[in-house]
Amino acid sequence: YCLDSGLSWEPRSRAVEQVHLRCTEGSLEWMYPARALRVVLEPNLASARHTTVCIKPASDFQGASIYVERAGQLHLVVSEAEGARSHHVSCFSAHTPQRVALFLQASPQRDISRRMASFQYELLSNQSAAGPDFQKMALVEAMCRPCDNVELLMAICSSDFVVKGSIRNVSHDSENHMSQVDVSVQKVYRQKNRIFQQDEASGEWRGPIRTLLQCKVKKGGGDFLFTGNEHFGEAWLGCAPRFKDFMFIYRAARERGANPCEFQLN
Repeated sequence: YCLDSGLSWEPRSRAVEQVHLRCTEGSLEWMYPARALRVVLEPNLASARHTTVCIKPASDFQGASIYVERAGQLHLVVSEAEGARSHHVSCFSAHTPQRVALFLQASPQRDISRRMASFQYELLSNQSAAGPDFQKMALVEAMCRPCDNVELLMAICSSDFVVKGSIRNVSHDSENHMSQVDVSVQKVYRQKNRIFQQDEASGEWRGPIRTLLQCKVKKGGGDFLFTGNEHFGEAWLGCAPRFKDFMFIYRAARERGANPCEFQLN
C-alpha cells in the first residue's frame, strides 16, 4: 500500500512536480495545491494486458481536478466539483498497463492555505473480461444475479471476506446509486480488514456490506453466506447464497473432489 502524504508546493517553482507510486493501491495527499502535479503509477503488472484504475477522492477533496494522460492528451477523470461528492468513484481503462500517468491541475484561487487534494486509488489487471480480477472490481460490475455453483465455490476461496450471518437491515442511497446491507454476523471465516467487528455494548458481531442500487437487494429471513471484496475500505457484495444451500453445494462438490479449496464447515 503506497502513501504519499504532505506533498506541498514551492511557490517560486514553475516546474511540474512528479511523483512515482509503485503499489497497486494507495493514497496521495497534495497540500496547498498550486499549478500542477503529475502522478505516475508504475506497479509490477508486467503480465497484464489491460488495467482498470479506480479513483476515490477524499470527502474534503478541493483545490484541483484529476486528469489521465492518453497519447499525449489529458482527459478529465474527476473535476473539483465531483471530488467533493461523497462515495464518488471514477473508474477507467488505461491504455498502457505498466505505466499510468495522472495529472492534477490546481484550480486558480487566491487562498490555498486550507485546501488539500487527496484521493485513494486501486489499480487492477484483467486478463480477460471474464477473469476473476475483473469481476473483483464490484464498483465496476456488481454481481446482481445469483451465482452459479462454480462461481460460489470459487468465491469462498478468493473473496476478501466470507461471513455467515443474517440481514438486520437494508438501506438505499438513490443519490449515489448504492444500497447497504447491515449484517448480524454469526461467524467470520475470513476478512481482509476489520470491517466486521464486535459491538462492545451488545457483544454482537456486525458489519455493513455495499452493493449497487440496481441490484434491488431486499431484506430476507434466515442465514446467508456473504462473500465479496473490499474496495477503498468498504465491503462489496459478491455471492450471497442461503447458508443451507451453500452447505449442500459444497458437500456435493467435496464428495466429487470438485471443490477448488477446503472450507471450514464447523
